[in-house]
Amino acid sequence: MDMSSVAGILAMQAGSTQMQVATTIMKSNLDAEKFAVQTLLGAGAPNAPSSANLAAGIGGNLDISA
Repeated sequence: MDMSSVAGILAMQAGSTQMQVATTIMKSNLDAEKFAVQTLLGAGAPNAPSSANLAAGIGGNLDISA
């Protein structure tokens, strides 16, 4: 196996590791944002107010794929 093949394999492994780290960090950030929003909306509290009188779209799912 020549050195260019070895270098290519090592670069692919490094890229894969970077992607795994980035995915883990992104999930952690999304979990923190979710917790912050739930805290602001009072979701999960024992005497949480109803969200029935919130404006349309508040508390719904957010499509971030665009």
